[in-house]
Amino acid sequence: MEASVHTLYTQKRGYDLTRNPHLNKGMAFTLEERQQLNIHGLLPPCFLDQDIQVFRVVKNFDRLNSDFDRYLLLMDLQDENEKLFYRVLTSDIEKFMPIVYTPTVGLACQQYSLAFRRPRGLFISIHDRGHIVTLLKSWPEDVVKAVVVTDGERILGLGDLGCNGMGIPVGKLALYTACGGVNPQECLPVTLDVGTENEELLKDPLYIGLRQKRVRGRDYDDFLDEFMEAVTSRFGVNCLIQFEDFANANAFRLLEKYRNKYCTFNDDIQGTASVAVAGLLAALRITQNSLSDHTILFQGAGEAALGIANLIIMAMEKEGISMEKAIERIWLVDSKGLIVKGRASLTHEKKKFVHEHQEMNNLEEIVREIKPTVLIGVAAIGGAFTEQILQDMASFNERPIIFALSNPTSKAECSAEQCYRATEGRGIFASGSPFDPVTLPGGRTFYPGQGNNSYVFPGIALGVVACGLRHITDKIFLTTAEVIAQEVSNKHLEEGRLYPPLNTIQDVSLKIAVKIVEESYLDKSATVYPEPQDKEAFVRSKVYSTDYDQIQPDCYPWPKEAMKVQTVNQS
Repeated sequence: MEASVHTLYTQKRGYDLTRNPHLNKGMAFTLEERQQLNIHGLLPPCFLDQDIQVFRVVKNFDRLNSDFDRYLLLMDLQDENEKLFYRVLTSDIEKFMPIVYTPTVGLACQQYSLAFRRPRGLFISIHDRGHIVTLLKSWPEDVVKAVVVTDGERILGLGDLGCNGMGIPVGKLALYTACGGVNPQECLPVTLDVGTENEELLKDPLYIGLRQKRVRGRDYDDFLDEFMEAVTSRFGVNCLIQFEDFANANAFRLLEKYRNKYCTFNDDIQGTASVAVAGLLAALRITQNSLSDHTILFQGAGEAALGIANLIIMAMEKEGISMEKAIERIWLVDSKGLIVKGRASLTHEKKKFVHEHQEMNNLEEIVREIKPTVLIGVAAIGGAFTEQILQDMASFNERPIIFALSNPTSKAECSAEQCYRATEGRGIFASGSPFDPVTLPGGRTFYPGQGNNSYVFPGIALGVVACGLRHITDKIFLTTAEVIAQEVSNKHLEEGRLYPPLNTIQDVSLKIAVKIVEESYLDKSATVYPEPQDKEAFVRSKVYSTDYDQIQPDCYPWPKEAMKVQTVNQS
């Protein structure tokens, strides 16, 4: 245990220590520790090790009737005992991830004001302009290596939730630690409150955010500029800043504006792209061809679709074809229909993917016309992939690739069962939210793969933080996709999985981080020196341990002899 932790235990002796989530061990404090830290009597006279504590949490978790109540239970635990919280998450990541992240975190954000307990992270409002650095100094940790920030305008597929969007940075950073091993004390969730367009929230007496319409334009940009400068001024130029759930209009331009100036990325654009391409690369082992052999149709043309499309282009270029040829293989459909030349009001990002074709706005007709081999849904329109569309995909493809990536589950373009049944089990399926296994009439069971960004951002964060990267390039996201795809075994593919089982996600994150570190030292972009010879051992040394810290007698404010006497007398 580091000397700083010894110091914290010494400083926090007594009642306050049992209220500090970083230090609290609950009933796992030994008799010796209870006596020396002045908490003997504040706890029942029983001693429970961490495994028994996990067992108790899980029993309480299982007896609850709703996922929202389970979410509240886990968030309360995070506020009470941080080590135990992460030990619980990692004890069964497949069971607990859907609660602390998608899909339950969406409901949690919708109910965030109602369920608000203890604040987590920093809430910075537009009225704090001019002194954001001062607000950052309110944060109790001097060392912060990763920030996840949202302005709450596009929370999952749920729209503008304003300040209630804080559930997303909190949930993301919980997975930084549970899946990637990033130290939670070095993570900071932030909500930038510039108002909301959500009338229900503005009228809700319990709403915790600013009761005003969103600030836009120059004032918004100046606010973001000040925030970015303040974070790097307070925590250093290597501090990773992940943008999360910003609206399309801001997400792309802010990424372009900051990507070469700060250590930053947008998970909705780049993280989603990486996990989707990972699924496609795994699917190629089933279709037995190259990515550039496919025709890809997107239902949606926002952050996720454009991010995936651009990373697909990079992957196709790596196969040896030109960017122009790659673009010819990609078609996009937005709310107004197929993106074609001559259509009005196309953004700069969409214009890159225009094709010579007549305008069409019915998805079923578009699918029959384009005859894609890959259909990807990222528009948060639940049920967009109708049975007819799925059957058509199966009619002109032996193994159609169908990705229903929208979150939460209610926004999924189709369910796993709908896909497998309509394609008679030939569909290669992945989704953004988890679906249960599907057994077809013939007896074959499929285990649908969840294209969850949690395969991506925890490992990237661990690698970036470990070697001190100043900038995060698109190459990192393609590398990450390749690592994830390599972790999918032939057995997984036979079961219908395009991603490694979630219970292996810590190993996958470690391999992603090691690969990033290796490549960063090769291209001289790492800033942590001297260069470690054993990169894997170096990364492992950075991984957070969920084991309780053992308090050494040297940190006690009195002699060891006195400690021994008290222990004997109290036994």
